[in-house]
Amino acid sequence: MYLTRILRVTLLLMLLGSIGLAETKLNGAGATFPNPIYSKWFDEYHKQHSDIEINYQSKGSGAGIRQLTEGTVDFGASDGPMTDEQLQAAKDKRKADIFHIPTVLGAVVPAYNVPEVKTELKFSGETLAGIFLGHITKWNAAEIVKDNPGVKLPDKNIAVVHRADGSGTTYIFTDYLSKVSQEWKDKVGKGVSVQWPTGLGQQGNEAVAGTVRQVDGAIGYVELIYALKNTIPYGSVKNAAGQYVKASLESTTAAAASMKEMPDDFRVSITNAPGKTAYPIASFTWLLVPSKWDDATKQKAMVDFLNWMLNSGEGMVESLDYAPLPKSVAAKVKAKIKEIK
Repeated sequence: MYLTRILRVTLLLMLLGSIGLAETKLNGAGATFPNPIYSKWFDEYHKQHSDIEINYQSKGSGAGIRQLTEGTVDFGASDGPMTDEQLQAAKDKRKADIFHIPTVLGAVVPAYNVPEVKTELKFSGETLAGIFLGHITKWNAAEIVKDNPGVKLPDKNIAVVHRADGSGTTYIFTDYLSKVSQEWKDKVGKGVSVQWPTGLGQQGNEAVAGTVRQVDGAIGYVELIYALKNTIPYGSVKNAAGQYVKASLESTTAAAASMKEMPDDFRVSITNAPGKTAYPIASFTWLLVPSKWDDATKQKAMVDFLNWMLNSGEGMVESLDYAPLPKSVAAKVKAKIKEIK
């Protein structure tokens, strides 16, 4: 009898415990560019708040914008800001404005696989545009030689690798190329998806990095952490001040520092930033969050996470080679979060 009573009490406590631990789940999708830091944040937040689970699918910025608009996820993520047309479409569908919440700064790098070259390569914007336009097809082409005086370059074909999916990383890279090459601007332009003149398309930063690593003579563009994680060489890029700068926390932060003023909607480009130490292919990345929520529990969970991100999460970003938000931007973001109802 005594053991039966203990068993009943134990089962009751377990039941009450399971009720108390009922989870609020937030589902998001989008950019692969910030996936390493988002995965870290969402996991760490769940450890500290066991009743909140944030699921994130790293599918590319285009997919994130599409799923957010369709309402199949609670929030999206993108490295390229939504267009006015996309924002209106999302508002019509969800009956709410979409806020761009900047989270971190990252760099897109030209990663390459040329085993014969032991010296770190340098690239001007015009050279990168020429390669991805399909005009420069050999590693010992005159343009690459000019960028790398004294470096012995092989007579080897260049294998271009680019994103096949809608990608914010593509937006950042093509936004930069559109600023440094009139031909690129006229023929290809900028966007999360463009008509590539040449090359092999792959889905996601991981796949592009993996292909570059496997294919002799390849070059592609990836977020810095993916080049580091896959131990792929990546080149310095000539900036607006005429200096060849390698992507790093410091040079990415220098690009952000060049920003005169952050617009109220946070949609801003910092590619080809002025300043001798600024890395030219850098960008903010954004969480795309509805301004109004029908589910008050989810709304509170999202707002609480965003505030935690600013107060605690930003301190984790440098370990994954992202740069934290400038303090002035973080202050504006805190004010914007208060508008989420």
